[in-house]
Amino acid sequence: MKKYILNLIPFIIGIGCFLSFSFIGSEVAPDGTLVEPFFLVPIGYLFLFIGIIGVLVRVVLNYFKKSKCNQ
Repeated sequence: MKKYILNLIPFIIGIGCFLSFSFIGSEVAPDGTLVEPFFLVPIGYLFLFIGIIGVLVRVVLNYFKKSKCNQ
């Protein structure tokens, strides 16, 4: 589990972005424009993607390390 803590951080940040987006909400300004923190959605997806790539790299490295030790 200690190996994966660095890869869990982007997942936690991504989920935090989505939760922040839903908690902040959106509103309509008096001039009729929509005011919402939309930037949190693509940043959340970016962090989730980084977390997935990090986990995949860690799994592949562990697989090659184990197969190298077995030979």
